[in-house]
Amino acid sequence: MNREKRPFELYVFDWDGTLMDTTRFIALSIQQAARSLGYPEPSFAVAESVIGLGHEDMMRRAVPECPASDYERFAAEYWKAYIGQEAGLPGLHPGIEALLSNMKRSGLWLAVATGKSRGGLNRVFRKTGAGPLFVATKTADETASKPAPDMLIELSEELCVPAPRMVMVGDAVHDLEMARAAGVPAIGVTWGAARRESLEALSPRAVVDDVPQLARAMGVEDLLPAA
Repeated sequence: MNREKRPFELYVFDWDGTLMDTTRFIALSIQQAARSLGYPEPSFAVAESVIGLGHEDMMRRAVPECPASDYERFAAEYWKAYIGQEAGLPGLHPGIEALLSNMKRSGLWLAVATGKSRGGLNRVFRKTGAGPLFVATKTADETASKPAPDMLIELSEELCVPAPRMVMVGDAVHDLEMARAAGVPAIGVTWGAARRESLEALSPRAVVDDVPQLARAMGVEDLLPAA
């Protein structure tokens, strides 16, 4: 079955928390950066809630006491803490890599829309070897960060796929808000940063708890690896 006969022509995925279980590492790094600079440390829940935003939005929400004049120092401390943990990062979420590989082999178009920088995305691509799965990628340092719709609009224009024929898969409220703003159907996954209730409040196409449920919601259940 080709792309045109599927429910969607383009499948867009968030990275952190959706494809890769990095949420704990990111939240701890935000907390460490705040401590290092002497700012009040946000709770883990608050630090986790800003994952997926661009760095300035992330800092503004997680550590409101940090003035814009100190954002550069905060970013440097954050990256020092995060990169120090990168060797311990896991691979892709269990079951995801096999499903994406089958989708790719079937001729489906996959893309990434992430709050990571281009350098950060390139590093995890090198770690996981997942880069060749995707026909296009958008990062927060190259366009407006979530929840602005720019990443999805740019993917739509670049690949000539209308918004209703795309689907955005993400674990955070910001992912679903971005999709809504772009007119793109969305699917929330519960294994990342946000809780089911927060995702359901944005009325996505589905909220799923595991990879088989995700495959069904995307209309690619026939591409699930054999058990």
